[in-house]
Amino acid sequence: MTEGNLRTEVMERLTRAGEGGVLRFITCGSVDDGKSTLIGRLLYDSKLLFEDQIAILQRDSKAHGTAGEDIDFALLLDGLEAEREQGITIDVAYRFFNTERRKFIVADTPGHEQYTRNMATGASTADLAIILVDARKGMLTQTKRHTYIASMMGIRHVVVAVNKMDLVDHSRARFHEIVSDYLEIAENLGFASIMPVPISARYGDNIFERTDAMKWHDGPTLMEHLERVDTQADNEADFPFRMPVQWVNRPNLDFRGFAGTIAAGSIKPGDEVLVAHSGKTTQVKRIVTADSDLDEASAGQAVTLVLDREIDIARGDMLTDPKARPEVSSQFAAEILWMTEEEMLPGRSYLLKAGGQVTPASITTLKHKLNVNTFEKEPGKSLKLNEIGVCTLNSSKPIAFDRYKDQRETGSFILIDRFTNQTVAAGMIEFSLRRASNVHTHAMDVNKDRRGEQKNQKPAVLWFTGLSGAGKSTIANLVERKLVEAGRHTYSLDGDNIRHGLNKDLGFTDADRVENIRRIGEVARLMVDAGLIVTCSFISPFRSERQMVRDLVTEGEFIEIFVDAPLDVCIQRDPKGLYKKAQAGEIQNFTGFDSPYETPETPELIVKTAEMSAEAAAEEVIEKLVARGLMV
Repeated sequence: MTEGNLRTEVMERLTRAGEGGVLRFITCGSVDDGKSTLIGRLLYDSKLLFEDQIAILQRDSKAHGTAGEDIDFALLLDGLEAEREQGITIDVAYRFFNTERRKFIVADTPGHEQYTRNMATGASTADLAIILVDARKGMLTQTKRHTYIASMMGIRHVVVAVNKMDLVDHSRARFHEIVSDYLEIAENLGFASIMPVPISARYGDNIFERTDAMKWHDGPTLMEHLERVDTQADNEADFPFRMPVQWVNRPNLDFRGFAGTIAAGSIKPGDEVLVAHSGKTTQVKRIVTADSDLDEASAGQAVTLVLDREIDIARGDMLTDPKARPEVSSQFAAEILWMTEEEMLPGRSYLLKAGGQVTPASITTLKHKLNVNTFEKEPGKSLKLNEIGVCTLNSSKPIAFDRYKDQRETGSFILIDRFTNQTVAAGMIEFSLRRASNVHTHAMDVNKDRRGEQKNQKPAVLWFTGLSGAGKSTIANLVERKLVEAGRHTYSLDGDNIRHGLNKDLGFTDADRVENIRRIGEVARLMVDAGLIVTCSFISPFRSERQMVRDLVTEGEFIEIFVDAPLDVCIQRDPKGLYKKAQAGEIQNFTGFDSPYETPETPELIVKTAEMSAEAAAEEVIEKLVARGLMV
């Protein structure tokens, strides 16, 4: 067959619908279990590779391959130079292929533990997971972790592909031993189907064609199962209508539409929709796309909805079926996969992104962690890289959601570090906390502004941060005295004093430091609401916690004062003898020694106490308050 004829045949095959629809699946498992090789073999045996691609593959196999004189099919997927040199998968690689029965979108996900986050990304949109197990090594920790993540991400169909059977003499006993081990750990994870298949990805055994070496296998080949597996029970079109609003489209005064991808259900002109946050209802007037208006749209389609009347809808709102509303809550429980080197700390503020909704949120409690070897629940205070746990979260404003097990698109979220913009966690919502719906804000006749007017001042938080010995408490004490002499109403929160009462149960680990500042921030917020100017003297070493307190009050009410003194100056002063103890190893987790201090990036004021007296520093603070209009 000529190259031109081959390309024509391939294009014709790619345009066929296939009676089985589209199946999205991932390959996962531990390092070097053969995931990329399997997908490369699927592409090769489905005859979708052009002659020039095969020629390049043969050339690259000689330069980078690990299959001797044979073609290394893994190189079709390992596109990064680092992947080819190391012989591992790093990124998630997506490929499309089809057979006469079905179309497939496959994600090759990395097996190395440090790239678990990429595996979770691939699993989040998959219908089926092929868990590869090296027949020589059997079940490994990463195999178990990937199995649990597949279940956690809502995958309901699994193929256990026991690979490299040629290296164990195609042993039936070894195959059944591995399958038995796998079923023991997976039987309670809620999978709808688990299909074991013995294969050799390198030689194509039991991929498309059966092999005489494993005549004892009476089940389907891998491709026979992929073509026939029924995932229609998981069809999102059967769920009530959900569409997160991603953009308000208003090109001119005569058009206003709400653009987004339909997450679930279907919609027609004339259907009633409800805005989840406000509870207001309206009707769909038009369904607009780039090509033309539609008579109906369903899950997966990107559309712009034009409504029959003007109501308040913004990016992040969710349009829903009024007869089957989602939950709207600021407190909920979720299963979390932690995806960064810096450990999760309860109380720390992150950005929560769920669809188009973005809001500050914190993990209030870690209920338990998961042991990935036994799947047993274990106690814990924080999560480290690749650890999984069930947590309760509190968001600054309510979000609309469904339970993840009911609807993946509207039941999932990510947590983002507020300073690095790095995604630190993926979360799957389990349920709304009942206390969130039973507790309401009560409107009071006397508010913060009235209290401030009564005291002839604008309430504020004066947050003094810096190393121990920098002079925070001394300056804060002088500032409060000057404020009182000027007739202002104040209160002082000091690190040592607070730890004698409210926070006496906390130590000095990173997790306890975060909780220490969270509690102080809430107290300071109440003080501001009372109309007071409150001084807070705390080392508060982490930027994220200082930002968390800033977010608790109205813009302009938080004044960060960096009391800047070099470490050697603080050691020389050492008013409490703490540096001496830290140097002697008598104190652990001491800021400046074995615990970091993150310098403020944009504080409202910096006072350098190595160059000025405490009295002069206090005067600078007062001048700042006057300049900002906080002393009426």
